Amino acid sequence: MQASSAAPEPLSAATAGSYGQGVCSKWAKSSVNGHARGRAYRVMSGHKKHKDDVVVRLRRIEGQVRGLQRMVEEDTYCIDVLTQVSAVTRALQSFALQMLDEHMATCVSDAVAEGGEEKEQKLKEASDAIARLVRS
Repeated sequence: MQASSAAPEPLSAATAGSYGQGVCSKWAKSSVNGHARGRAYRVMSGHKKHKDDVVVRLRRIEGQVRGLQRMVEEDTYCIDVLTQVSAVTRALQSFALQMLDEHMATCVSDAVAEGGEEKEQKLKEASDAIARLVRS
């Protein structure tokens, strides 16, 4: 996937509802505790397939977690449950690293090219995200 050199077109708060709020141009929505963060951007149509692929990947992980629940309900041997927990954890870590890589290649890269306060904010956000991933 190639990052665009031009920044996405910001939207007004009134128009943003149909596109969603987001810090990244490639994700329609980004929120923490139900509160939208960052500026609203038009979601580029070329990212729809990628977004669909990400959702499929998350649904696969969700299925693994439901499998864990089923294993516990069926009194599956503890070591087998723990093996599955390890697989789910690896899947989530892999997903997080992919998200971080894409964020660095698109949002952070664009902000660095623009410079100013946006650059500092994106670099701080990325640094904080990396710290959280390392601690987890």
